[in-house]
Amino acid sequence: MPPPFHPLAPPLQVSEWFNTPSPITLEALRGKVIVLEAFQMLCPGCVSHGLPQAMRVLETFAKDQVAVIGLHTVFEHHEAMTPLALQAFLHEYRIPFPVGVDQPNPEDRIPRTMRAYAMRGTPTLILIDRVGRLRHQHFGQVTDLVLGAQIAGLLGEADPDTN
Repeated sequence: MPPPFHPLAPPLQVSEWFNTPSPITLEALRGKVIVLEAFQMLCPGCVSHGLPQAMRVLETFAKDQVAVIGLHTVFEHHEAMTPLALQAFLHEYRIPFPVGVDQPNPEDRIPRTMRAYAMRGTPTLILIDRVGRLRHQHFGQVTDLVLGAQIAGLLGEADPDTN
């Protein structure tokens, strides 16, 4: 039986980055498991669950093995959730990991990366394996135990550089 097919994760389409000296690409993070937390700063579930969970992942796993990235993907209240407001939010909530602003889409109100990943809303947590394949996508809450097991499973897979 062939192994399951996992597509490559779509590239991040980001207009601005915070908490990083240079833009981040998924290709540059190959070799690490990527935990991508898509959020909106006015989303109660994001503030109470998604972002704190991303912080726990950052504190739990080795930074040379797991990369945590935030994606501020605004699909409502566009006027209130500007990059300037996001910068203050990240400072107030002490979010240290890189956060990209999902590129607006002039054709509709759904930002480009959100559309590319077919996200249903926020919070959405995405796991990308060490070779860049989209492996898990959770809309809403996922428990720490399930998330930790999924990350550990991806870390336990054969190192792509040794194949």
